[in-house]
Amino acid sequence: MLRRLAHRQRHRRARTVALAVAGLVLVLAAGPTGAAAPAARHAGAAPRTVAATTAVPAAPGSATPLSGFAVQSTAKVADTAETVSSPGYPATGWYPAGPRSTVLAALLAAGVYPDPFHSTQQKLIPAADFAVPWWYRSDFTVADTTARTHLDFSGVISAADVFVNGRRIATTSTVAGAYTRHEFDITALVRPGTNTVAFRIQPNNPRKHLTMGWLDWLQPPPDENMGIVRDVTVRRAGPVALRDAHVVTALAVPSMASADLTVKARVRNDSDATVTTTLSGTVGGAAVAGSVTLAPHETRAVVFTPAEHPALRLESPRVWWPAHMGGQPMYELDLTATVNGAPSDTAHQAFAIRDVRAPLNADGARQYEVNGRPLLLKGGGWSPDEFLRWDPTYVEDRLKYALDLGLNTLRLEGHIEPDEFFDLADRHGILTLPGWECCTKWEAEFNRGGSGERWTAADHSVARASMAAEAARLRHHPSVISFLIGSDAAPNEEIERGYLDALKAADWTAPVIPAAADTASPITGRSGMKMTGPYDWVPPGYWYDKREGGASGFNSETSAGPDIPTLDTLRRMMTPAELETLWKDPAAVQYHRSPSATFDTLELYDSALTARYGAPASLEDYVRKAQLAQYENVRAQFEAYSRNAKDPEDPSTGVIYWMFNSGWTSLHWQLVDRYLDQGGAYFGAKKANEPLHVQYGYDDHAVAVVNNRNTPATGLTARVTLFAPDGTQVYDRTVTGLNVAGGGASSTALTVPGSVPGLPTTYLARLLLTDAAGREVSRNVYWLSTEADVLDYERSDWYSTPTTSYADLRGLNSMARTAVAATASTTADASGASTTTVTLRHAGTGGTPALLADVHLVGAQGAPVLPVRWTDNQVSLWPGESVTLTATYRTADLHGAAPRLRISGWNTPTATVPAA
Repeated sequence: MLRRLAHRQRHRRARTVALAVAGLVLVLAAGPTGAAAPAARHAGAAPRTVAATTAVPAAPGSATPLSGFAVQSTAKVADTAETVSSPGYPATGWYPAGPRSTVLAALLAAGVYPDPFHSTQQKLIPAADFAVPWWYRSDFTVADTTARTHLDFSGVISAADVFVNGRRIATTSTVAGAYTRHEFDITALVRPGTNTVAFRIQPNNPRKHLTMGWLDWLQPPPDENMGIVRDVTVRRAGPVALRDAHVVTALAVPSMASADLTVKARVRNDSDATVTTTLSGTVGGAAVAGSVTLAPHETRAVVFTPAEHPALRLESPRVWWPAHMGGQPMYELDLTATVNGAPSDTAHQAFAIRDVRAPLNADGARQYEVNGRPLLLKGGGWSPDEFLRWDPTYVEDRLKYALDLGLNTLRLEGHIEPDEFFDLADRHGILTLPGWECCTKWEAEFNRGGSGERWTAADHSVARASMAAEAARLRHHPSVISFLIGSDAAPNEEIERGYLDALKAADWTAPVIPAAADTASPITGRSGMKMTGPYDWVPPGYWYDKREGGASGFNSETSAGPDIPTLDTLRRMMTPAELETLWKDPAAVQYHRSPSATFDTLELYDSALTARYGAPASLEDYVRKAQLAQYENVRAQFEAYSRNAKDPEDPSTGVIYWMFNSGWTSLHWQLVDRYLDQGGAYFGAKKANEPLHVQYGYDDHAVAVVNNRNTPATGLTARVTLFAPDGTQVYDRTVTGLNVAGGGASSTALTVPGSVPGLPTTYLARLLLTDAAGREVSRNVYWLSTEADVLDYERSDWYSTPTTSYADLRGLNSMARTAVAATASTTADASGASTTTVTLRHAGTGGTPALLADVHLVGAQGAPVLPVRWTDNQVSLWPGESVTLTATYRTADLHGAAPRLRISGWNTPTATVPAA
């Protein structure tokens, strides 16, 4: 992200389980799928009394998350900590919170504040409410106290004193840092019946604590994510506890003919007597067993190797692949520790067999290889919900969108999501790049351009513990293909050594990357990545130059900045007055862009939009032009990186669009908006990353075919036709007999002449690719100019490269209005999914094409039905042409309304037709 090292000082982005709580259903304010915010009430109004109790079974090996908390500010609680944390305390007037909830998330769910995603209402939330500690309190019941009981948790932001049944068991010096994991033996404190766990949570400041911050991604929440954002679990066991069970896999590459499995675990004697425990179970179907004698309170490592257990060498293993490259089979590990024939503890973990390597290529760029196959990482930066609310359905919807866009990777810089996120990524075959956060406390010792405070000795301990906990949590997920121990800067030797030791101790096998920026660490060496931006507007042709952020090497975060959402989303997130300012005043500070002074206006973007497309005449015209501009720019970014992936000199090896999504209602850095609506940026990415793709090079005018399929494509025909905006054909050429290897290979079909007689200043290029049977397999339409965008690279800075003159695309404004007719039908299946099939037909009487015709599925009152996945959208049609598209979505998201289709486009009048 935004880098400020030496003369290019990087002013960095100044960047829920909505679950039932023991009979209380929490409603998320401005819920992930866009549900209306709960009715706001005054902060001083009396909240509800909360009584959430979790039943904890006695079964050895059980792990029971607390179902929720009651929360209250310490400023409003006069009782002692011992009283608050004792069973029977009434918690009258406290607020309900989910099992993973920041303070502000709980207050929003309770309707204390208005919807912070709308307008500037987040400013109404007083930060002073979160300048004092807050209590988190939960009750659990235990019927049998003969088993040992442990309290296991992480995700405390920023630190906490922890109490059980009126006794303090840990202080803020121990429980500190969002990622550290803690386990406490509370057996002596647990009683039959009701028991109480209470956390006194300290205020968070990501500049002072190793937690989570936002920088310039969005307007940061007033509570700075203070709270508990991962499960607090009560674990039961017999005298011997089983911990850290995992499988280390070693796949034979490149043959993939066999794989060695090594099973590791720690057994701990929690009793005062010497015990012998038998550890037995299955791993990938193979049985393992062994016994160990433990002295009182002794912990010992147990290892099962293929040398001792030949069944752990698998022949013809089922190998896990990224999506689009193969399947995602998973294996299971199940272990049980028994003492005197009785189960004492159990462990279960899913894992997969795959091999990941990331060597530096000849140009010094990081080249990832999965199972011996190199691949171009194409992805986006992932953002959680601003208030860290966990909603598995909403998360999976976004992951499916990533696959729909042809992406294979998501980068998580800080905000490392809960276990279920990685389970979903494993299941869907989406690669992930987790790592520590830039420019806050995390980099304060080695990135002096950030805002974090220097580390203390305690911070070094928290950092090492954080790395150890995350390594142990993430190592078995095949989707996790690296850990980035630095972001904008690489750690110094002391910090790096602490991280590497923790990773090694956890049996981490994926590559460790020293930073996302082009730098090196003392031990690991060069990063093989670049972080040259841009983060604000550049023209489409920028991406083809192999300099700055252009298509060479591995660009860890980059985009042309603003991504104006659809008009539907804009009207949900801004007031009419704000929308008027949006299109009329480029210099106006936009609250929904960024808190950073570098990115708080849309001046750069709006100047380019006006220069290239003409001044907007209305809000609708502004959004219409924005969608066109974002489509061409996002498409060019991914197309350039895809085309250059196999270049013999300085190839592109990876590109992370900054960002895939936003954690709130935003005007920048998003391929998909908060409400899951899809605009030009979305469909530009989808077009660029289609499996078999024909594309145009802004730099060399070449028409190339990129084959992202695993197998070669043969007998293809490519055709390019140039048109004036009124549809007059100016140039046409066809090339037959094209063959393209698979795995991301590309082949140039032809080159458009630099000068074409009769070509107007603004023109259209239609590219068609057909297979050997004559079926259209790729269609791609460009709007171009004989006057090129001109860049001044000498004046590049960390976030953009100036454009000294612009392409003239204003001729598009002369295109005649052209109707598009639609016929549609919808079917629903027993699983709750609906499919709408629509045929679009150019219905105009003249020769003008219909440019970027958009289809929105709508329900009652014309509101978009979201999420939805289209086979294609924002398509361009010439007279006599038609295309059939399908949309899939949840039937329930129609809310009982009949489906309809809203058809619009650059020069297509808006019309709504039935789709039932």
